[in-house]
Amino acid sequence: MPMEQEMHGLLIGGFSLVVGLMILVTLFLWIRSKNNNLAYASVLAHFLLLSVALYFLFRAITFNVDHPMASEEISLRVGVSGSIWAVSMICLLIGLIKFSKVNRVY
Repeated sequence: MPMEQEMHGLLIGGFSLVVGLMILVTLFLWIRSKNNNLAYASVLAHFLLLSVALYFLFRAITFNVDHPMASEEISLRVGVSGSIWAVSMICLLIGLIKFSKVNRVY
């Protein structure tokens, strides 16, 4: 996919900055609360898997379109990216479910 030369660096830098900040905040909250280990671990897994999915997507959109099998390679990379993204969304859902559970003390 043709883009301006500077766009690749901006995409990688911006995404890395935002996800890195989100991971640090999640770790800080996890250390501070010491509860909901599975929920925090699921959210961290979501961020990491999301990063991997977007890596494959970035590789797909920057693939050389002059390659003889470019269409198949790009489709494969988008498919892998989508599969990893789906797993990351499941991790986020697990985290949300675990965070929403109310601990009742009787």
